[in-house]
Amino acid sequence: MTTPYTCFVDMAAEVEPPENGTLSRMLHQDERLKVVLFGFSAGQELSEHTASVPAILHFLQGEAAITLGQDTVSAQAGTWIHMPANLKHSIRAKTPLTMLLLLLK
Repeated sequence: MTTPYTCFVDMAAEVEPPENGTLSRMLHQDERLKVVLFGFSAGQELSEHTASVPAILHFLQGEAAITLGQDTVSAQAGTWIHMPANLKHSIRAKTPLTMLLLLLK
């Protein structure tokens, strides 16, 4: 029997930022939501791109520079960002970084 819920007691422990590179792990996907956990080594970047659906970035560990359209913001553990669909954005890890991405379908 499968459970009707998904539970992670320590989300940050689900992915270890690699020594060099970026790692992603899909944690959940259904018809309304896709959840991906990312680990970035310091200096790694996701270059400017867009998402076709609204998205939420929740930073769990580390520090990053986030470009949102024309703005740049600093993110750290606890930072939460909601983005509308098609907003140009990029992420650059200043330190080893763990980030949760929620894509709202």
